[in-house]
Amino acid sequence: MTHTPAKPLLIAALVAGATGLSPAESVAQDRAGLATYRNERHGFTVSYPAAQFVALTAATEDARMFVSNDDKARLLVGTLPNSDSKTLGEYRSFLLRESYAGAKIDYAPMRKDWFVLSGTRNGTSFYQRVTFTCGGRSITSWALLYPEAQRATYDRIVEQVHRSYRAGPGNCD
Repeated sequence: MTHTPAKPLLIAALVAGATGLSPAESVAQDRAGLATYRNERHGFTVSYPAAQFVALTAATEDARMFVSNDDKARLLVGTLPNSDSKTLGEYRSFLLRESYAGAKIDYAPMRKDWFVLSGTRNGTSFYQRVTFTCGGRSITSWALLYPEAQRATYDRIVEQVHRSYRAGPGNCD
């Protein structure tokens, strides 16, 4: 994958070392072949097809990256502080400008404390769900980036990940 449009989503914090899972993280697999990644520190969980994605080691307890077996798709999950005190709308505008400029957006609902951005840019499809937690002091997010040509396959995975995602209360201290 030549373009990764989700830099503000924690890319800088992902995959810088080989520390494995910390005590505050866990991955469990169920009988349906779904693995559930749980981050106790921030209180979020997300399930994904274990046969499709491999968890990469992380340099931080705040974020995680999962890569498809063919190395063409990325599932990114994590939490970052809202250090600029952006509103939900401001952060959405920031992502549209910085991560998805020029993208064709095909789905973008916004609610009280979350939004989704989904579309295509430069042959890469994306689906990003952002939730403000801790009264807006933290931003928990997941994004799936995959080749547009494989959209039929990955759209089903997006639906499964979306149904399983729970932002949780997190560490609001």
